[in-house]
Amino acid sequence: MCDPDLEAEFVRALGVAGVEAVIAEQGELGSFRSLQRQPFQRDRPAEAQLARFFGGRSGNKARYARLLAEAVPLENVPPPLAALLAAV
Repeated sequence: MCDPDLEAEFVRALGVAGVEAVIAEQGELGSFRSLQRQPFQRDRPAEAQLARFFGGRSGNKARYARLLAEAVPLENVPPPLAALLAAV
Protein backbone atom coordinates (compact mmCIF):
# COMPACT_ATOMS: atom_id res chain seq x y z
CA MET A 1 0.00 0.00 0.00
CA CYS A 2 1.21 3.50 -0.80
CA ASP A 3 1.91 5.73 2.19
CA PRO A 4 -0.02 8.01 2.14
CA ASP A 5 -0.52 8.03 -1.63
CA LEU A 6 1.20 7.36 -4.93
CA GLU A 7 2.54 10.89 -5.32
CA ALA A 8 4.22 10.72 -1.90
CA GLU A 9 5.93 7.48 -2.93
CA PHE A 10 7.27 9.21 -6.04
CA VAL A 11 8.44 12.22 -4.00
CA ARG A 12 10.40 9.85 -1.75
CA ALA A 13 11.83 8.01 -4.76
CA LEU A 14 12.87 11.17 -6.63
CA GLY A 15 13.50 13.54 -3.76
CA VAL A 16 12.07 17.05 -3.63
CA ALA A 17 14.67 18.39 -6.08
CA GLY A 18 13.87 15.63 -8.57
CA VAL A 19 10.15 16.36 -8.37
CA GLU A 20 10.81 20.08 -8.77
CA ALA A 21 12.83 19.26 -11.89
CA VAL A 22 9.79 17.45 -13.35
CA ILE A 23 7.58 20.43 -12.47
CA ALA A 24 10.12 22.76 -14.10
CA GLU A 25 10.11 20.65 -17.27
CA GLN A 26 6.36 21.26 -17.43
CA GLY A 27 6.88 25.02 -17.14
CA GLU A 28 5.08 25.14 -13.80
CA LEU A 29 7.87 25.75 -11.30
CA GLY A 30 6.81 29.41 -11.00
CA SER A 31 3.30 28.29 -10.08
CA PHE A 32 4.72 25.92 -7.45
CA ARG A 33 6.92 28.70 -6.03
CA SER A 34 3.85 30.96 -5.81
CA LEU A 35 2.04 28.26 -3.84
CA GLN A 36 5.03 27.95 -1.51
CA ARG A 37 4.81 31.68 -0.72
CA GLN A 38 1.17 31.51 0.37
CA PRO A 39 0.86 32.18 4.11
CA PHE A 40 -0.59 28.75 4.95
CA GLN A 41 2.07 26.95 2.91
CA ARG A 42 5.20 28.83 3.98
CA ASP A 43 6.03 26.75 7.06
CA ARG A 44 4.83 23.41 5.73
CA PRO A 45 7.34 20.78 4.60
CA ALA A 46 8.09 20.67 0.88
CA GLU A 47 6.40 17.26 0.65
CA ALA A 48 3.12 18.76 1.93
CA GLN A 49 3.46 21.68 -0.46
CA LEU A 50 3.95 19.28 -3.35
CA ALA A 51 0.86 17.30 -2.31
CA ARG A 52 -1.15 20.53 -2.37
CA PHE A 53 0.29 21.45 -5.76
CA PHE A 54 -0.63 18.07 -7.26
CA GLY A 55 -4.16 18.22 -5.86
CA GLY A 56 -4.75 21.89 -6.65
CA ARG A 57 -5.88 21.60 -10.27
CA SER A 58 -8.22 19.23 -11.98
CA GLY A 59 -6.26 16.47 -13.68
CA ASN A 60 -2.94 17.36 -12.03
CA LYS A 61 -2.76 14.21 -9.89
CA ALA A 62 -3.11 11.87 -12.86
CA ARG A 63 -0.86 13.98 -15.07
CA TYR A 64 1.95 14.23 -12.55
CA ALA A 65 1.62 10.59 -11.49
CA ARG A 66 2.53 9.62 -15.05
CA LEU A 67 5.33 12.18 -15.32
CA LEU A 68 6.84 11.23 -11.96
CA ALA A 69 6.58 7.52 -12.74
CA GLU A 70 8.50 8.11 -15.96
CA ALA A 71 11.17 10.07 -14.06
CA VAL A 72 11.84 7.46 -11.36
CA PRO A 73 14.95 5.39 -12.09
CA LEU A 74 14.18 1.66 -12.14
CA GLU A 75 16.42 1.06 -9.14
CA ASN A 76 14.28 3.52 -7.10
CA VAL A 77 10.81 2.17 -7.94
CA PRO A 78 8.70 2.63 -4.79
CA PRO A 79 8.17 -0.67 -2.91
CA PRO A 80 4.36 -0.74 -3.39
CA LEU A 81 4.81 -0.41 -7.17
CA ALA A 82 7.65 -2.92 -7.24
CA ALA A 83 5.42 -5.42 -5.39
CA LEU A 84 2.58 -4.81 -7.83
CA LEU A 85 4.85 -5.28 -10.83
CA ALA A 86 6.30 -8.47 -9.35
CA ALA A 87 2.78 -9.86 -8.87
CA VAL A 88 1.74 -9.19 -12.46
